[in-house]
Amino acid sequence: MVSVNPFAEFRDACETALQDVLSRLFPNVFISVRLDLPPNPEFGELASSVCFEIGKQTGKKPLVVAKKIVEALDVSKIPLVQDVTAAGGGYVNFHANLAEFSRLTIESIRASGKKYGYVKVDKPIKIIVEHTSVNPIHPIHIGQARNPMLGDAIARTLKARGHKVFRHYYIDDVGRQSAVIAYGYEKLGKPKPEGKPDHFIGVIYTITSCLTEIHRLKKVIKNAREHSAAEEVSRLQRELNDWMSVAVDLEAKYAQLFDKLAEEISKDEDPESKIAHLIREYEAGEENVKSLIREISQLCIGGFKETLGNAGISFDSWDWESSFVWNSDVKKVLSKLKTTPYVMHVGQVLEFDADKVARDLDLKQAFGVKEDYEIPSLTLARADGTTLYTTRDIPYTIWKFQKAERVINVIGMEQPLAQLQLKLALCALGHIDYAKNLTHFAYNLVRLPGFRMESRKGRYITLDKVMDEAVRRAYEEVSKRSPRLSEEEKRKISNFVGIGALKYALVEVDPNKPVVFTWDRVLDFEKNSAPYIQYSHARAGSIMRKAAREPKSADYVLLKERLEHDIILMLARFPEVFIEAADNLKPNLIADFANALADKFNTFYNAHSVLKAKPPQLSDARLALVEATKIVLSNALNLLGIKAPERM
Repeated sequence: MVSVNPFAEFRDACETALQDVLSRLFPNVFISVRLDLPPNPEFGELASSVCFEIGKQTGKKPLVVAKKIVEALDVSKIPLVQDVTAAGGGYVNFHANLAEFSRLTIESIRASGKKYGYVKVDKPIKIIVEHTSVNPIHPIHIGQARNPMLGDAIARTLKARGHKVFRHYYIDDVGRQSAVIAYGYEKLGKPKPEGKPDHFIGVIYTITSCLTEIHRLKKVIKNAREHSAAEEVSRLQRELNDWMSVAVDLEAKYAQLFDKLAEEISKDEDPESKIAHLIREYEAGEENVKSLIREISQLCIGGFKETLGNAGISFDSWDWESSFVWNSDVKKVLSKLKTTPYVMHVGQVLEFDADKVARDLDLKQAFGVKEDYEIPSLTLARADGTTLYTTRDIPYTIWKFQKAERVINVIGMEQPLAQLQLKLALCALGHIDYAKNLTHFAYNLVRLPGFRMESRKGRYITLDKVMDEAVRRAYEEVSKRSPRLSEEEKRKISNFVGIGALKYALVEVDPNKPVVFTWDRVLDFEKNSAPYIQYSHARAGSIMRKAAREPKSADYVLLKERLEHDIILMLARFPEVFIEAADNLKPNLIADFANALADKFNTFYNAHSVLKAKPPQLSDARLALVEATKIVLSNALNLLGIKAPERM
């Protein structure tokens, strides 16, 4: 017999038996049965506190109720159950038949192999997971790297659950940032990239931002000295000084590019007006500007694909923000919104009254908003007619829902308002179903101790550099631990160890909490890291190779050690952990599980012999347990996009 979910099978048997007894003993008491994991293994594998509620309704002591229930339960008729006891103040504890439970769990894993744990949903749907979507103006940096790692893990987990998953990248090529890089790139005569294209574009963007900002601030300060208070002038001067220090650094690093841009930009009396013109012309679809910005964006995207490819991350679709402007979808959405009572002009600016929509359609509770919170309005279009990011996101979202039943946007937790306003705009357009099936998967930032990232000022550490450093450090560790490996093997192993370490470090922390990035934690071979889990998998593989046999004579009755039982229970519960991670979008649960299983396995490895265990039936039972553990570790790592190696 093979089970796709051994622990659920055990749980269902216990719940059914308990519910049956309750209906016979207490026919007038209506209560749902719930079984939880006991805090101590001595209390069994599952426990119910139902007797406390029954006690309240009947006036009987919970312990008396529990004993009565236990007496009425016929253990022989409950599959996988060895014993049922009354304990504490009134708990009903279920103890598994560990020999039979072990056989079911281990043999199910060995039979299912790479599919074990991946319980399929009853009704699969089409899901779009949009993630990463870094603006094509500079390389992806470590501060942004959590997005692709989380997004990829979510997509992998949902696909394993049985859904049809599409990975989308939204190319934000409309707006000021794209116009700034276009301005600088054109001033340089559209140079051929030196080195990796996204890095080259990033340098031009930073220098252009710096020079134009210095030019702007000097004009503002001059005007402020005539019309503003001294404190305001002082604040602006500090801001200018900061940019001037950035300019010194940039000139030292990129003298030729800096000097050329400085010379060319100085020829324009008002660089800001030139940038604003580029914004308007690009939205209007002017061919020369379209060609210019698309060229730059494609260069940057080429670099992104290389970076993400090195991390094992790919996309099914690269969606251009500008496409929804040029095909008039944005214009159509604005026209339709204007026919609703929720859009008005405030001066020359077009505003959307998000709070009125929420109140009129009674949506605040549905979207998790307090009733007394007044949702700020959304600016749909500026005075010059150009639109804002969230405005353009409305038709894009409608387009996505024409291709899928659920959309998940992996976006930083600093954007909850924009995502809420987007949902309310959809509702105003009559797409309440879209809004309710649109998920903002929010995550916290990555922090580097002692380093503050500011993309505009070029103060960032690229993901490429971090991955290279991770691989380099992994190579040193692998060389130290396995000096007899060939150079080719060391390089191969250090690559997947380094990349895996980075992925795990960015996923295993609860998304609501920031990731504090330190190398000591990322590449720790001794605890809570991808290398630690990978090493555990390789260790299991080593045992299997040394055994060089199938565990055909395994007798699971002989698995009596507490550690053995703990591992078996963890293996049996992997499908339940997977279901929760997939259905609730919690990829960190998979990481936590893999680490905990590696802990248990390594403790077992150090405490008990496998190949030399006596009798042979015990050795084979432990060998089968090792094989099952190896399979589950591999399946868990696969959900995170991390390689499970045979050797390290």
